Amino acid sequence: MRRRLVLILTVPALLLAHWAYSAAGQLLYDPGKAPYGKPPLPGGSRETPIAWPEQGQAALALGSGRAAASPHQEPAPIASLAKVMTAYVTLERHPLRGEQEGFTITVSAAQAQAEARESAQGASVVAVRPGERLTERELLQALLIPSGNNIAQMLATAVAGSESGFLEEMNAQADALGMRRTTYTDPSGFDPGTVSTAADQLRVFQHAMRFQVFREIVSMPSVTLPVAGTLTNYNPLIAAGYAGKTGSDSAAGGCLAFFTHLTVGGRSLTAVGVVLGQGHGSDTSELLAAAAEAAQQVVHSAVAARRRTDVNANHHPREST
Repeated sequence: MRRRLVLILTVPALLLAHWAYSAAGQLLYDPGKAPYGKPPLPGGSRETPIAWPEQGQAALALGSGRAAASPHQEPAPIASLAKVMTAYVTLERHPLRGEQEGFTITVSAAQAQAEARESAQGASVVAVRPGERLTERELLQALLIPSGNNIAQMLATAVAGSESGFLEEMNAQADALGMRRTTYTDPSGFDPGTVSTAADQLRVFQHAMRFQVFREIVSMPSVTLPVAGTLTNYNPLIAAGYAGKTGSDSAAGGCLAFFTHLTVGGRSLTAVGVVLGQGHGSDTSELLAAAAEAAQQVVHSAVAARRRTDVNANHHPREST
């Protein structure tokens, strides 16, 4: 009788723990789903533990869990987040290990003229000079920190021989990664025809993070280059421990692909996420501030939900003796 009583009391406890973890799997990691099969609500509510942005879209992976995505994942311009794929394709073809510098290019007169022309058009560029020599590592730094559109074009030519050939590789990689709602029409994201979703961009960002040099570069607050001098990272959260890649323009709004290290319940976790379409207008600082706010909101709400889940999972009736 005593053994039957223990069993009767233990089974509900195990079911409670199983339910709590299963619910967490739905709430935090199933793209576009809310608890109990209810439709997700923008901006978060009691229906969903993640406070998704009220505009645009977002995606998040917490620790080793499956990625979650906000509703309405539709292709949208991503601005300079396109450079994550540019860096990924480059490193797939020419991986860097340790302190390696990789290949070296010499800036041509045509490339220097293109930089001056794009700068006059208001594009994000990095100053170069004919005859300047830049290593692969320096090019990746110039691509990811000050977000040089001209550097994306230079990398495309160096890696694939032409920009069109590089675009074929970018789209082939997107297809291989299962990024079904992504189209790259240029290597920099300046063209609004380059579109994707937050869920797709999370996927390529996670793959790029497998390269140590990529993680190191997007964590740098600034970089010093031979001709351009010292350039600052556009990421407004870099000092707060959010490393990543920014993107912004009037078509894309404020965009941020990021990762940050956290401690939840005594365990070290890494949150990796993407927010797209934040803010309004064309002011870069305002758009990126809106993206930063949305990124922190998503992370903080997901961490709070994870902590509640851990408490629920660890709380169960005591066994009677």
